[in-house]
Amino acid sequence: MKYDFDCVVVGAGIAGMTSAIYLKRSNVNVLLLDSEAPGGLLNKITSIENYPGFNKITGSELAYKIYEQVTNLGIEVRYGNVLEIKDNIVTTDIEQIKTKKVILAIGRKARKLENTNDVLNISYCALCDANLYKNKIVAVIGYSNSAIEEAIYLSEICKKVIVIGRGSSFKGEQILIEKLNNLKNVEIYLDCVIKNLKKENNVLKEIETNKGNFKIDGMFVSIGYEPNSSFLTNINKENGYIIVDDKMKTNIDYIYACGDIIKKDIYQLTTAVGEATIAAINVKKDIK
Repeated sequence: MKYDFDCVVVGAGIAGMTSAIYLKRSNVNVLLLDSEAPGGLLNKITSIENYPGFNKITGSELAYKIYEQVTNLGIEVRYGNVLEIKDNIVTTDIEQIKTKKVILAIGRKARKLENTNDVLNISYCALCDANLYKNKIVAVIGYSNSAIEEAIYLSEICKKVIVIGRGSSFKGEQILIEKLNNLKNVEIYLDCVIKNLKKENNVLKEIETNKGNFKIDGMFVSIGYEPNSSFLTNINKENGYIIVDDKMKTNIDYIYACGDIIKKDIYQLTTAVGEATIAAINVKKDIK
């Protein structure tokens, strides 16, 4: 078989771009492939304060800086939805690409709140939609680190932010929890369960919970993520997350995976970068 590339990296988030950078610098003929703009979920993070080298930076700014490295190295970037990977061929909705190796860095997607597809004023990205609710009342659903960050960002734009979390305590960095607790226009309700969403003409008006009802203008949902791997039918997974060994190799000899799509204990930008590095170095070693 005549190959188009030595390696195709599927996914242009922080893990995918890192892998592509390492491969290109090792003189590997690499293609970076994604269905969306480079950065992935990184583009939706309002503030990053724990990434080495930056006291504070937005996700989109960090994504742009990494993408600058990608373009400066002359790495080819293409777009398309991957439909299948089989027999060293990556099939998208646009083309078929023959490759010696594949690195899957497809990340995760935000978990949606059930029965809300028809609701117009629900968002999963404060950075994207906060300005639609300037000086208005919004709710943030969730109690993780990402929910805390969303609420802090929204507090700078909205009149009032109501945080509703099912858990008895926040699961996040203490410094962020303290910052949230000190915001005067934020109300926090933990051990709080949504019972009903009252809508009018597909617009959410009120949230009914076990701790009272809350009239709002918009709702931001941050209840975790789920893997986007349903198209991968021949790769070993657990609950949708790809299983890899210490070399980031899957059960299929030529396919590797890294970042938030793999089964692991810790999901952080820094761990994704480390896994991407390991995957790229081992691909380089294995290419013949």
